[in-house]
Amino acid sequence: MSKVKVRFAPSPTGSLHIGGLRSALYNYLFAKQNGGEFLLRVEDTDKNRYVEGSVEKMQESLKWAGIEWDENIYTQSEHLDVYKKHAEQLIKDDKAYYCFCEPERLQKMREDQTATKQAPMYDQYCLKSLDKEEINKNLKNNCPYTIRLRIPENETIEFDDIVRGKVKFETNTIDDQILLKSDGYPTYHLANVVDDHLMNVTHVIRGEEWLPSTPKHILLYKAFGWDRPEFAHLPLLLDTNRKKLSKREMDVSVEDYINKGYIKDALINFVAFLGWNPGKGSTKEIFSLEELIKEFKLENVHKGGAVFDVQKLDWLNGQYIKNLPIDELYKLALPFLEQKEFYEKPSPQNPLPKGEGDKKEYIKKVLTVEQDRLNNLSAIGESNKFFFQDIKCDKKLLKWKDMKDDELKESLEKSKKVLNDNKNWTKESLEKELLEAAGDKRGELLWPLRVALTGEKKSPPPGEVAWVLGKDESIKRINSALEKL
Repeated sequence: MSKVKVRFAPSPTGSLHIGGLRSALYNYLFAKQNGGEFLLRVEDTDKNRYVEGSVEKMQESLKWAGIEWDENIYTQSEHLDVYKKHAEQLIKDDKAYYCFCEPERLQKMREDQTATKQAPMYDQYCLKSLDKEEINKNLKNNCPYTIRLRIPENETIEFDDIVRGKVKFETNTIDDQILLKSDGYPTYHLANVVDDHLMNVTHVIRGEEWLPSTPKHILLYKAFGWDRPEFAHLPLLLDTNRKKLSKREMDVSVEDYINKGYIKDALINFVAFLGWNPGKGSTKEIFSLEELIKEFKLENVHKGGAVFDVQKLDWLNGQYIKNLPIDELYKLALPFLEQKEFYEKPSPQNPLPKGEGDKKEYIKKVLTVEQDRLNNLSAIGESNKFFFQDIKCDKKLLKWKDMKDDELKESLEKSKKVLNDNKNWTKESLEKELLEAAGDKRGELLWPLRVALTGEKKSPPPGEVAWVLGKDESIKRINSALEKL
C-alpha cells in the first residue's frame, strides 16, 4: 500500500467552522497513526464566496489547535491552467462536452421541471443538439461556455465507505455536472478530483454533506483512468434539539470558542468525541492529542448525527482548567482579565497591589480560589469583582437571620481578632481558625464576615477571600462594615 496521505480542504468563506476543525482533526489523527502526511489545501475557486483574510484566520485556528500540516499550502486558484487542461482532455476522450446554454434557458428549464415535479437536471441539449461544426463555430466566436461531465446512463456506482459501509447510487439520478465554469474557474468537483490525484491523496475523509458528490467524483476518476482513493464520510453535527448546527442558533466557529476562553486541549478532546468514541466499553473521557493519535479509529466513527452539547464542553473545559499548574493558568487567563473593565478601570479604593510583581501574585491567588469553579477563562473575575473593586456593604445584608446590631458587631469584632492574630496568612490556616472560632454557630460568624469582605450573598468561603485580599485590606473592609453599626 502507498504511503497514507490525507488532506483538509476548506473554502475561504469565513472563520473555521467547528465541523471543519473536526474534519481536520480526524484527518490529522488518521495520518499520524499511520505514519502518513496531513496536507492543507485551500479550495478558493468560488470567487463569489471568498472572504478576505479567512485563509489566515483558518491557519491561525488550526495552529492554535496544534494541527500542523506537512507540506506548503496548496491553493487552487494558482493552478487554473491545470484544471482547464484536464477538462479539455475529457472532451477529447468524449467523457465531457461543451455547453453554451445561457442562464435564462437553464432557469426556464429548471422551472418547467419543477412544475412537472421532475428532479431539476440538465436536459443535455448541447450534447444532443449541437454538431461538431456548430460547436467549433461557437468556440471561434468566443461564445461563453461551460464544460459538463457526461454521465453514463443506467449504471450503478458502488463503493465501500469506511464509516457508512456499502453505498450505491444510480447514474440516472446524477446531473451532468459542470466541471469548468464560463469564467475559466473549475467547479469543486473537477478541482477536488484533479488535486487529490496529483497530491497522491489515499483517503478522503470529509463531512456527510459531500456523500452525494462522491459518485460524480468516482465517475471522474474512471473517466481519467485513475485509481480512486478510499472514502470516509463523517456524520452531521447537530444541536441539542438534533437539528443541524446553525450559526443562527449558537456559536459555530473555532474563533468563537478561542475568544470565550476554552482550553485548546479541551476543545480538541471534545471535538474528537463528536461522532467517535474509543469503543470496547471504555468510559475514559479525557484524552490528550497523543492519546487520540493512538486510540482513534475511523471504523469507530458513528453513522448517526453527533450532538454538540455546550454543557458537556463546559464540563470538559472545567476539568482541564482544574488540572492546569497555576503559572500556566495565569498565562492563559491574563489576556481575558485585561479585557475586563473592572480590571482595566478599577475603582479608586480597589485592592489591587501597585507593583507588577505583587499584582501578578495577587492575580495568581484569585485564580487559585476560582480555579475549581471556572468553566472557561473568559469568566475570570466575573463572579468575584470584589477582588478588583472596592465594595458597598449593605447593613441589612450583613445580618445573619434575626441578628441584633450588638450581636452583629460582636461577630465582626471576633472575626477581626481571628484575622489580626493569624501569623501564617495561608488559605488553610485562615479557614481552620475561623471555623474553630465559629464553633457550632458558623452562620453567625461566617455570614457577616463574607458580606463585609465581598458585599455579596454568594462568594468563595470568607477565609479564602481574606487570604486573597490580604490582612490590611480584609481588616479595612471589616472596619468599614463596623462603621455602619
